[in-house]
Amino acid sequence: METRLELDVLIYPDEVRLATPEDLREWELETASQVSIPIVRLFVALYPYNPAAMSPNTDTAAEELPFVPGQIIKVVGDRDSDGFYHGESGGLSGYVPSNLVAEVPVDDEYLKHVLMQQGFLPVDHTGMSLTPELSESDSIPDDVVVQRMVALFDYDPWESSPNMDSEVELGFRSGDIIYVLGDMDQDGFYYGDLHGRRGLVPSNFLQPLPWD
Repeated sequence: METRLELDVLIYPDEVRLATPEDLREWELETASQVSIPIVRLFVALYPYNPAAMSPNTDTAAEELPFVPGQIIKVVGDRDSDGFYHGESGGLSGYVPSNLVAEVPVDDEYLKHVLMQQGFLPVDHTGMSLTPELSESDSIPDDVVVQRMVALFDYDPWESSPNMDSEVELGFRSGDIIYVLGDMDQDGFYYGDLHGRRGLVPSNFLQPLPWD
């Protein structure tokens, strides 16, 4: 009976030698480092989308993902040449029109997991959309930077605030869009505007949203 022996060899310009176990481990580590892991990003739906009635691509509407305002969509990969992402939500997957969603740039993996489990950022209870306008009740100095953020969790200053003067803080609900005025203070609070109400808001309850 013929016996075949398979060996790993390393070929160099000036020599050929058998690969050692250390050589094989280094090769495996180098190969693993070159494999790109897809980055999962989270988006929130700004408007309702029914592909059967609204899709510009009637032939492939069945491959698109339906959603409602506030729905969290997990996206892997970049936007394609037609302006669509590929996303997952509610056990379904499909193409997502990029102009109807906004990215929620969550870097913390735990918060990302919480949002995906929650699956939804509810629309503000006043009936306004996820993209309300900034209140003009008070003037804003030209040198103040305004940021647009979404609340990840409910916050009741009277119950959750670590500060004694909780009356200067702003209460809000998950999904509210808050306009942040200026930089974060040394205690980790922003000064925010929510439908004309203003006060301090804890930065760890918020995530930035891009401007439309």
